[in-house]
Amino acid sequence: MTVPTPHFLLFSEAANAGPGRGRAARWHFCLESPDGERLVEAMDEEATHDGERLELLAVVRGLEALDEPARITLITPSRYVHRGLRYGLKEWRDNQWCWERFGSMVSVRDRDLWERLDRALQIHDVRCRVWNAFPVVHAQDAAPAMAGSLAHEPVAPVGRESEAATAAVSSIRAQGARRTRALMAARQQAQRGRLWGTVVRTMVARLLGRRTLANGMAG
Repeated sequence: MTVPTPHFLLFSEAANAGPGRGRAARWHFCLESPDGERLVEAMDEEATHDGERLELLAVVRGLEALDEPARITLITPSRYVHRGLRYGLKEWRDNQWCWERFGSMVSVRDRDLWERLDRALQIHDVRCRVWNAFPVVHAQDAAPAMAGSLAHEPVAPVGRESEAATAAVSSIRAQGARRTRALMAARQQAQRGRLWGTVVRTMVARLLGRRTLANGMAG
């Protein structure tokens, strides 16, 4: 009897350190079943200001948290991770984790993490979808910021995504669209407020100028 390979959704994100001393950058991942049940979640802080490395680290930690081969729908805001998966990984592996730069072969950036990711991909079947998120710099809870629109850019693996995964991604896209509309409305309101403030200041300045002129003529 053939046991079907389990399918999971892996959400990952990272946030750079915010203003102020003593703040560290943060990575976060969450593994869920296609029906939305949260299975594994972890986050930590790192003494680095390299946000792209943290985005890659979150993905690696998420994949390494699985104790059996699985089909993974990776949902990440990281173009760095997506480009590496789609275009760079095979070439880097074939070139002993080096790439040509200005005529010289140099080590791939974040080589240690890319090698760990490559080993994980030998075990798991991964598809990557990119979502554009509003940055969460000081997240106090563990919930990922699933705001923005999803770009449908799968990474190479064989097989089709389940309907449950597609529905989950569609739900995230809808949430992101609502947040985007709310943000745009807030920005428009703020712009109207700034515009009205400028108009008021201009009117006051003109009024004061006229009074000054009238007082001068009277004197």
